[in-house]
Amino acid sequence: MKTSGGSDAMKRRAGESAAEAVTDGDVVGLGTGSTAAHAIRRLGDRVDAGLDIRGVPTSFASRELAAEEGILCLDLPEAVGPDGPGIDLAIDGADQVATGSDGADDPVSGGALIKGGGAAHAREKLVDAAADRFLVVADPSKESPRLDRPVPVEVLPAGRTAVAAAVREAGGEPTLRRAERKDGPVVTDNGNLVLDCEFGEVADPAALSATLSSIPGAVENGLFVGLADEIHVGTESGVRVDEV
Repeated sequence: MKTSGGSDAMKRRAGESAAEAVTDGDVVGLGTGSTAAHAIRRLGDRVDAGLDIRGVPTSFASRELAAEEGILCLDLPEAVGPDGPGIDLAIDGADQVATGSDGADDPVSGGALIKGGGAAHAREKLVDAAADRFLVVADPSKESPRLDRPVPVEVLPAGRTAVAAAVREAGGEPTLRRAERKDGPVVTDNGNLVLDCEFGEVADPAALSATLSSIPGAVENGLFVGLADEIHVGTESGVRVDEV
């Protein structure tokens, strides 16, 4: 369930803007998706110019791109373990960003995200939550007053039916995500399945996230609440940076 949206130029501006926030010696969480990929490529250019950083990839795809760009990578346990350096900042995209009810300040939903279009949200949430700062990169098509896209939920294969039933009890309608170029379902890097759960407009993302997290067999959901520090939005003429 990958999302389409703004132009590649907008995505590139957002990704490159966030990449400029990285300083020498940083450990950087490397997100997944087309906008985050622009950030990784810009970091690769800066590494070629002498920048000394290490990356913590959130998916197989981001690790592969980082390797192509000459970015030395750490596994998450290496970065955040007892003797690890920690993660200074993470750069990642979003499928939807809540701007607040009717564009106004909304302490309940403003700055909340839906992620998981690339089925990497479990690892993304681990990395983004561990980072000292989390920079979101997006284009204007991803912004909405409130979240209303289906919420991805990664589930253990054996728990698929039970999790789907619990989602329905919570007011959602789950759909098993199917692969696009092969028969069968999408399988995550963790070996699990993904249910895309339609709840309509999400008035309280934190409450819904807590409900989904409490379901046995649900590994992680795509609601990211209270994690973002900055939103870098690429536009036709530049980049708008919003603090959360």
